Amino acid sequence: MRLRINLLEKLASEEVPDVICLQETKTPDEFFPAEAIEGFGYKHLAFHGMKGYNGVAILSKFPLENIRTHARTGKEDCRHISANIMHPQMKTPVSIHNLYIPAGGDAPDPDINDKFQHKLDFVEELTEWFPSNENADAPVIALGDMNIAPLENDVWSHKQMLKVVSHTPAETDRFAEFYKSMNWTDAMRHFVPEEEKLYSWWSYRARDWAASDRGRRLDHVWVTEPLAPLLKSCNVLRDARGWERPSDHVPVIIDFKVKK
Repeated sequence: MRLRINLLEKLASEEVPDVICLQETKTPDEFFPAEAIEGFGYKHLAFHGMKGYNGVAILSKFPLENIRTHARTGKEDCRHISANIMHPQMKTPVSIHNLYIPAGGDAPDPDINDKFQHKLDFVEELTEWFPSNENADAPVIALGDMNIAPLENDVWSHKQMLKVVSHTPAETDRFAEFYKSMNWTDAMRHFVPEEEKLYSWWSYRARDWAASDRGRRLDHVWVTEPLAPLLKSCNVLRDARGWERPSDHVPVIIDFKVKK
């Protein structure tokens, strides 16, 4: 978060989003750079972080209410924060949930890899939690680094990735249940057909990430039925992967039709 504050400023000044959601901020709350971010135009902040790991934040130009942090699978590891966005042109508040689902380690076997079991448990818990705590007939957004590429064209090679964490059937099957739990609309695939490749992440391990283009779509934006007709556009900022000292994830921007 603090290391790449200049990239956040670049994003804010060039794209001017109303709301920015961040994952893996790796910053305890007392060191969160709130003053700098307010200087970028985001006066309303919600953040939940810890030293060296995880962390989520919502940066908004509009007021935030009912800010909540959620402990998942019995762990206080700063992976889920939510708030109501009070947009002046919306009749009702928009409930936004910013998620950082565990990566799951290297071995896709819960018997030998506790991190993978944690990931599966996390997704299962979200599947049960959302219908019990949110209304699918209200405007709700769930988004973030979900660390799962669910569709064949969300990875560079479906066949070669089936045994690689992020695209294994154990993950994608559970992810599909989570997706059905609120009758979500996948805002990215709303604009990009499933037959087309779509990525938001490229590994640091590649010598030339752009040339090899072995990407995955690990980042998602889902909306409930009331928001689906308001979807206007999707922009994956692929060029951001080539910024100086970049993240291995790039920003995903969803635009909504809102009366001015």
